[in-house]
Amino acid sequence: MEETGRILYTAEKMDGIKDKVQQLIEIVKELEKDFPGRHFTLDGHLVGSIGEVMASYYYGLELYAASAVAHDDEIDGKKVQIKITQQEDIVINHEPEYLIALYLNKNGSVYEIYNGPGKEPWDSASKRDSHNNRHMRVNKLMELDQHIEDNKRIKAIHEIEKMRVEYKNRTAL
Repeated sequence: MEETGRILYTAEKMDGIKDKVQQLIEIVKELEKDFPGRHFTLDGHLVGSIGEVMASYYYGLELYAASAVAHDDEIDGKKVQIKITQQEDIVINHEPEYLIALYLNKNGSVYEIYNGPGKEPWDSASKRDSHNNRHMRVNKLMELDQHIEDNKRIKAIHEIEKMRVEYKNRTAL
């Protein structure tokens, strides 16, 4: 239903949004029941909490309380910040001691973008934006990850595949 390039919204489509949001809210309730202490709200916490519980599984992390400043857990004396994205960059506002960056593909698969000390990614990030955040490009993180020695990584206890460019979400499917 397009008219001169504009999409026409109908009452049926608006009812459909309401139904789908209600389904998402039910899924959020289930996730919060399955992972107590994580907030899967639809306002931006959803993807972040998915990343935290995925990292918890893959790396054996126990996780600090939700919304802890700068780091999400400490393992083997290393403070770890967990980030996840479905886009081209990771947003971060504190330099992490260690960084695990994950990518969530639209098919639900999770890949490791970066696993190692946080200094180099932080130093390569953009300058602070208007919200005091810095942006780290996925491609740059993948490049930096290739130079991390195994003894400088957070050891995975379950196998997680490394991110590859062809796994990126595309705008047109």
